Amino acid sequence: MLFRSRLGGHTGGNLLLSMMEQYSGDFLGAIDGLRALLGCRGRVWPASVQSSSVCAEYGDGSMTRGEVEVDAGQSSGQEVRRIWLEPPVSIHPAVTRAISEFDAVVIGPGSFYTSLMPIFLVRGVADALKAMKGPVVLVANLLTEGRGMNGFTAADEVSWLERAIERPVDVVITNCAWPSRDVLARYAVEHKEPLPTGTLPAHCTEVTADLWRGDIARHDRLRLAYTVWTVLSQRLL
Repeated sequence: MLFRSRLGGHTGGNLLLSMMEQYSGDFLGAIDGLRALLGCRGRVWPASVQSSSVCAEYGDGSMTRGEVEVDAGQSSGQEVRRIWLEPPVSIHPAVTRAISEFDAVVIGPGSFYTSLMPIFLVRGVADALKAMKGPVVLVANLLTEGRGMNGFTAADEVSWLERAIERPVDVVITNCAWPSRDVLARYAVEHKEPLPTGTLPAHCTEVTADLWRGDIARHDRLRLAYTVWTVLSQRLL
């Protein structure tokens, strides 16, 4: 019971990361140690190592705090009007240095309000991204995420992100092919619908591709990699 109460609800990756942090005594060191252990080629930087919670204000004026609570409120039909971090936290210097060397930034996909947006609400992230000269590319989600996102579009994702990072999103990658009606009907029961493009700002280029493969709402990694590479090659080479 002690094990369940202390560790229940955490993913295996989080538990490994916690173990590595206790061993190294440093969160960035823990990430690098886990990266080496798993043989990962890429690098991972946390936007901040300070503790904070994501908070949301809904259309009716009510507010909530915490990733699970924000997602639950939105899924149940509450429209998110405002989102912030409490307490405010600052970007880690290593992340500022890393972003300064980026050729481009690719955002998403992921749970929009609780996985993607909090990264860009960290103080200093917007300044670092504004100094980055390359393009910002958004990979739009395949589906909306519940009743609170009724009518939500890829253009809305762009709008939220641009307000947070204080610079334009240059390209948005969207899906142009869908699975069977039976698969979509299964997600419709959860009030999740195909994410429409909406009206993008004139400066934002839409690139469409057949990205949904199989019966689960996941981007096909090879097709997505090819699409991202195509976009970056056109923008950078």
